[in-house]
Amino acid sequence: MAFGRLETRKPDAPMSEINVTPMVDVMLVLLVIFILTAPLMTSAIRLDLPQSEGGQSGAAPQAVSLVVDAQGALFLNDQPITPEALRQRLSEAARHNPDTELELRADQSVPYGRVVEAMGLAQKAGLSRIGFVAQTPSTPKR
Repeated sequence: MAFGRLETRKPDAPMSEINVTPMVDVMLVLLVIFILTAPLMTSAIRLDLPQSEGGQSGAAPQAVSLVVDAQGALFLNDQPITPEALRQRLSEAARHNPDTELELRADQSVPYGRVVEAMGLAQKAGLSRIGFVAQTPSTPKR
């Protein structure tokens, strides 16, 4: 009678590589959050912006900020301005750089007609790029 041994396998070596996929996922989510929230922190005028599910587009080389507050007053780059002076300043910006983008922010209580008037002033001045700034539903209101 011969006694034989069963073959024994060597145990697998422990895996020493780090799985970086979850870390990359977290970093990309944080990047998106910072990209979406950074433009909302640039203004000193308090507004109740309408909410929108749409994303932000790429930034223009030069931008002018136009704000229509709850009372319908106009602000260009956070400075109060009359419609006549606004038309003149927007014309100067269009002559200086035709690719200037107008960032239009309007309080959600402002009538739509007032927003359209502001858009019309910008288009008559020669600015064809108009971006609407809105607050995403997940960000807290200021």
